[in-house]
Amino acid sequence: MTVTHAIPVTDGTGGRAGARGWVALAVLMLPVLLVSVDNTVLSFALPMISSALEPTSIQQLWIIDAYPLVLAALLVTMGTLGDRFGRRRMLLIGATGFALVSAASAFAPTAGWLISGRAGMAVFGAMLMPSTLSLIRSIFSERAQRRLAIAVWAAMFSAGAALGPIVGGFLLEHFAWGSVFLMAVPVLVPLLVFAPMFVPESRDPDPGRIDPVSIVLSIGAMLPIVYAIKQLAVEGFSATVVVLLVAGVLFGLLFVRRQLRAEIPMLDMGLFRTPAFTGALLVNLLSVIALVGFLFFIAQHLQLIIGLSPMESGLALLPSLVAMIVAGLIVVPLSVRIPPRVLIPAALVFSVAGYVGIGLTTGPDTLWPTIVASVSLGIGIGMAETVSNELILSSAPAAKAGAASAVSETAYELGTVLGTSVIGGFLTAVYRTTIAIPEGVPAHIAAEARETLAGAMNAAGELGGMLGAALRAAAAQAFDAGVGAAALTGAVLVAVAAVIAATTLKGRSTR
Repeated sequence: MTVTHAIPVTDGTGGRAGARGWVALAVLMLPVLLVSVDNTVLSFALPMISSALEPTSIQQLWIIDAYPLVLAALLVTMGTLGDRFGRRRMLLIGATGFALVSAASAFAPTAGWLISGRAGMAVFGAMLMPSTLSLIRSIFSERAQRRLAIAVWAAMFSAGAALGPIVGGFLLEHFAWGSVFLMAVPVLVPLLVFAPMFVPESRDPDPGRIDPVSIVLSIGAMLPIVYAIKQLAVEGFSATVVVLLVAGVLFGLLFVRRQLRAEIPMLDMGLFRTPAFTGALLVNLLSVIALVGFLFFIAQHLQLIIGLSPMESGLALLPSLVAMIVAGLIVVPLSVRIPPRVLIPAALVFSVAGYVGIGLTTGPDTLWPTIVASVSLGIGIGMAETVSNELILSSAPAAKAGAASAVSETAYELGTVLGTSVIGGFLTAVYRTTIAIPEGVPAHIAAEARETLAGAMNAAGELGGMLGAALRAAAAQAFDAGVGAAALTGAVLVAVAAVIAATTLKGRSTR
């Protein structure tokens, strides 16, 4: 096989990246754009998927969560394998597999099929994201350039989130829901063409041996804990939840013990002894929980309560996502002058205010207050994510960029799971316990209405007349009560992130 060598990305001075480094960055933004578009599109496609495949409330959450759950379990493993075998190589393998499985998922005939497809996408997606962030770390060794590159990386996430509802809305209005998965193919084909030309290969010069036991222990720790949280949020406390939590904690302790004893560990636990690394990681985790939880319920609120189409819902969220992009870029020069222990909490004040505003603006006639509140939320998240991601990478040795990036991405994907599980679970629990089914509604229709808001709206359409209108009003009122509880939960999580940043990032200079 002929090996294509990437063109050097430095400008010859040995430190700063030249023009080809920025071209390489542009190429690396393709998978970032795809993943962020995919996450946002799926939230907006969920009502249509629910109507077509008729998933239960558990299956509906699994359609969202199967991807980040499997991804979170594999990220550390894939990041370590990238350090050993080459981060660009892992990127190209992941892109090929992701495109193929996405195309297959587009034609899923059942909810179970779609959940399996999402899990398959996660296996290859776990190869994509750690590779992009760690390759940025290796291309941009000079910190000022790296800070800007990470801001672009974070902005591309936000750009994808902004573009996703619009492109997805257009597709959903003109084609079947499966079209949102077919977007992966035209995005990833250019990556497979240009990455070997412009993106340099990089790896850990002293990666050590592969440790299958550590791989199994890391997966064994992540899967049961996250699944237990999902079950607790949706079904309540049970013996199954206890068993899963105990199993996950046990596997986690064994994993940590093995890493501490290994001469060359799969994951350097010493990273977590650095306050800036651990603090920034927690800020990332809590911010993502708040953001993804917001997207989970706001997409349904805009479409099923206010009555917007998928395209109109995407345009309604566009100002907040543009604000997120702009805030992420504006914070770069500010981070040079203001320490993160001050900058991140100040930024997150905007997000707390946004969540409080969203909790107070329920009902069918609250479009503009919802837009204003979501803009405030986006400003804070955009700033906090950019600064915390840069701190995570800069706190780790360059040789361990893949592992550090994988830990960062694990926090991101775990936050995605917890965002839908915890915040979405709170919303679902409040909805199911407060919905008052009108008298005269048949039992099987009442059961469908209690499952999800989409099920209630479909049932109301089937009933029609005054009874259908009464069921629609009852479902909307119960959902808005759930939004209030979810918004309060999100505000508390963001406030905790601000406190963590103020107390753990002391003395950390960003100069």
